[in-house]
Amino acid sequence: MQKYADYIEQIEIESLWSGRKHILWNLDRKVNILSGINGVGKSTILNKVVKGLAQGGEFPSHLIKGVHLKVSPEDAKWIRFDVIRSFDRPLVNSEVLSKVDNALVTELDWQLFQLQRKYLDYQVNIGNRIIATLQSGEPDAAQKAQEISAPKKLFQDMIDDLFKETGKKMIRSENEIYFTQIGEKLAPYQLSSGEKQMLCILLTVLVEDQKPYVLFMDEPEVSLHFEWQKRLINLILQLNPQVQLIMTTHSPAVVMDGWMDHVTEVTDITV
Repeated sequence: MQKYADYIEQIEIESLWSGRKHILWNLDRKVNILSGINGVGKSTILNKVVKGLAQGGEFPSHLIKGVHLKVSPEDAKWIRFDVIRSFDRPLVNSEVLSKVDNALVTELDWQLFQLQRKYLDYQVNIGNRIIATLQSGEPDAAQKAQEISAPKKLFQDMIDDLFKETGKKMIRSENEIYFTQIGEKLAPYQLSSGEKQMLCILLTVLVEDQKPYVLFMDEPEVSLHFEWQKRLINLILQLNPQVQLIMTTHSPAVVMDGWMDHVTEVTDITV
């Protein structure tokens, strides 16, 4: 049976940048924010870790040459993880992907397209759990069924609240994600870059289904409104209290809401 880690305790990278730097980063169970000037290696550190993780989250004692993880529990050999990258660049292979959906123009569009599929699977899974709970005959079955569906409603409420200034609301009767705005039906690909980015982040966290996950985020504040940046970490932890955040940022707003003590400078973990 696969044994999954709850979180990463420590990241060690030997000989970063041709032997000039050695990284040793002891991590918090919940929130870890890596800061530093441009070119100091924030994204490189995240990329080194992510590159070594297999698609299913399996990792050996060292991921790739010189990269080591210490996890909890220490005998776990698998990690559930997701990666959020914020740069909304044009799709390189857009001609191929246009055959899938001609609305896919940017990398965020492609991420949202993939997340739509995961969202459908997530709804099937929670639907099956609700049915099994209601059929169990337990006296509190109805309450437990509501608890199972609560994260999805929380996600929808969060998105509606974030998008209320532009009059957009999620259409809750649809299996896939669509919005209504002044009577018009909108696909996610018709949103602004900031709206796509926030939707992508929160949808990624929702479909983790409140399991222990490590969420790597590289400058997630790009394209986000100042107020959204301030709320970002708390929104993520509300949706999945089991998540561990490992992120880079240049934005003071991201840490304003009580997260200053969780900021680590690259120079502080560099030997």
